[in-house]
Amino acid sequence: MKFGFGKTLARALKSQKKFSRLLEKAFKAPGNKAKRARPTPRAAKPVLVETTAFGSNPGRLIMKTFVPAARLPKSPALVVVLHGCRQTPESLDGAAGFSRLAKERSFVLLYPEQRSANNSQRCFNWFRPSAVARDRGEVLSIRQMIEHACEKHRIDRSRIFVTGLSAGGAMTGALVANYPALFAGAAIISGMPLGSARDAMSALRAMKSGATPPPGGWGRPVTEISSEIKQWPPITIWQGMDDRTVNPANALACVAQWLEVQGIADRSGRAEEKPWGRLQSWRAADGLKLAFYSVRNMGHGLPIKTQDATSSRFSGDPYVIAAEISAPAELLRLWGLKRVGL
Repeated sequence: MKFGFGKTLARALKSQKKFSRLLEKAFKAPGNKAKRARPTPRAAKPVLVETTAFGSNPGRLIMKTFVPAARLPKSPALVVVLHGCRQTPESLDGAAGFSRLAKERSFVLLYPEQRSANNSQRCFNWFRPSAVARDRGEVLSIRQMIEHACEKHRIDRSRIFVTGLSAGGAMTGALVANYPALFAGAAIISGMPLGSARDAMSALRAMKSGATPPPGGWGRPVTEISSEIKQWPPITIWQGMDDRTVNPANALACVAQWLEVQGIADRSGRAEEKPWGRLQSWRAADGLKLAFYSVRNMGHGLPIKTQDATSSRFSGDPYVIAAEISAPAELLRLWGLKRVGL
């Protein structure tokens, strides 16, 4: 009797290698019209501390934190930052300056990190249903990290915020869909709508060409997870108009998703032309519900004002891009995280 296991395994390995090559091609350093800040000779690496015991960690992720050494209030805020493919917390933090902002504004910073053993390009597996299902996989690992940080640093649970870039942006949407009451604000940067893919190959197709709406509309993947939720945190969606890695159509799908989830009519929004691009916002009596930042002359990445990128003293991350608006600074403004003493 002959078994076909060897041939099946060979085909699987060949398919996996093909996917890795396609993903690597998709995430080549982006060619952006906006200039990236040049590294300075005195680049200072941020000190992120790894925590090894924070829960069952079913997603097999790494937990890293930054806690300001001084002036931390009794109940600080927590900001969760999810990196993109081919990034590390150190590369993203060094270029975007989140740890510098944490020092200035006295909040605790949490960086979940993907392992290359889980994904060869270090992408969070936002496209795998098992990774984004409630209390399973990677979303549960991140939830456990947040809980550990809350207990250790006495976090003000009414001030937990989350943002992510690219695959991290897609995972941000999954976290909010699963645990909406946990967050006071969220930002999806160059990300994908929840439910836009079910495996790696469909994820690549959706990224390149734009995701196809699922049966029942974009709101359905979220409401199927959290059907009883009526109150959602304010969400901002960011997208470079010249993005060649994640088709800008996906940002429009993200907007449609969260408008549908919250029962907000698209026509009720307000559009404003800005020096950096276009801002669309949807508000209610109790404040901002959703905002869409469409950044002109920018490809795939997180926008940082030139002076902000320079002052971070490290710019070795091609997905942090000099622009006319700084996403980290704008998010902290929206979230009410002010400089100490102001």
